Amino acid sequence: MHRKRPLLSIAFWILSSFVTLAPIYWMFSVSAKSRVELFGSPSLIPKGFFKDNYLNVMSDPAFQRYMLNSIIVATSNALLVTILAVLATYALSRYKLAGKENIFFWTITNRMAPPAVFLLPLFLLYTQVFTIGEWKMFDTRIGLILLYCVFNLPFAIWTLRSIIDGIPRELDEAAYVDGANTWQVLTKVIIPLAKPGIAVTGILTWVFAWNEYLFAATLTSVHARTITTGLAEFVTVTGTNWGQMAATAMLTLVPALLVLGLVQRHIVAGLTFGAVKE
Repeated sequence: MHRKRPLLSIAFWILSSFVTLAPIYWMFSVSAKSRVELFGSPSLIPKGFFKDNYLNVMSDPAFQRYMLNSIIVATSNALLVTILAVLATYALSRYKLAGKENIFFWTITNRMAPPAVFLLPLFLLYTQVFTIGEWKMFDTRIGLILLYCVFNLPFAIWTLRSIIDGIPRELDEAAYVDGANTWQVLTKVIIPLAKPGIAVTGILTWVFAWNEYLFAATLTSVHARTITTGLAEFVTVTGTNWGQMAATAMLTLVPALLVLGLVQRHIVAGLTFGAVKE
């Protein structure tokens, strides 16, 4: 009985890895084939590496602009959401506020609502209301950054809640006794102790903003389009350029893998931080 558990565990992880990695390999296989090979051979193993798919995409100015927009929007949104979430969660965790639990519940309801519900009102706001002279919020990076805060900030607050609640209040009181003010307690006690959880919150927020498609496709047209919306441009009236679409999709994985690699050592600690209280 005891010998079967490791085998079942290994089989489970092998199956999970296969299910996770198989679509990525399939995408890579398509990106490495020429159009002739793609439609002539159903094999998942490419005969060679057709690099023109990648070279054509990387030399395209539109793709470069889409990638830059995605990096700026996702990174700015993650930084803004993380800062606001730390401040909001600290206040809700440490201060006695009327209706505190209702505030927490209200924030998460914004996350649970289907994004399509907000699509038409946001489109009207961005094109008709949020305007200054000729300038409109529509098709701007700042518009996407602020919009993603509406959906990512509740998630960040709920993620950080258990982490900051797990830090003993006695540490705050000890810092106050030593003469620290509220800002010093937050920056020198709370944030250093919650750093793994804050890192995980920031990276998950970054991934959500990076992958978002619906609002980016609806509220942008030319200047602020992101890389996820750029993938749809390979579908034309004359057919779909599957090779370049797959190459673009593979290239979009690179920034995400780099960001995950930089904070990898914080991820496990952050996911388990605050899970157990003494």
